[in-house]
Amino acid sequence: MSRHLYACPLRWSDMDAFGHVNNVVFLRYLEEARIDFTFTTAGEVGEKAFSEGSVVARHEIDYLKPLVYRPEPIMIETWLTRLGHASFTVSYEVKDAETLYVRASTVVVPYDLAAARPRRLTAGERAFLAEYLEAVPVAA
Repeated sequence: MSRHLYACPLRWSDMDAFGHVNNVVFLRYLEEARIDFTFTTAGEVGEKAFSEGSVVARHEIDYLKPLVYRPEPIMIETWLTRLGHASFTVSYEVKDAETLYVRASTVVVPYDLAAARPRRLTAGERAFLAEYLEAVPVAA
């Protein structure tokens, strides 16, 4: 299984009145990592279908530690925990070398923008995503 790494820059404006990165901003960070994964990384191997449309069906986020502004980017590690025929679940860890700040997951549904409805994953999309699917341990 492969994992995708995205270096996410922090902006001074990401902090709220309490002096840490606002919880809503983390959704933006996850989006940036997900887009880098499904558009840029997939595009580099020739898979362009994701750029034709997808929608978020669900987010789940566990905020573990406060994050404050610093000039160094944070790393967002991305992989899949579920791969269906018409959706997939992206999991994330937002961290640096010393601290894990957030664990999260997003259910993504491929979407046909012209028809304005969900669609099934293509064979190419499934093949690309399968490389990032976490192996599930076999129960004893």
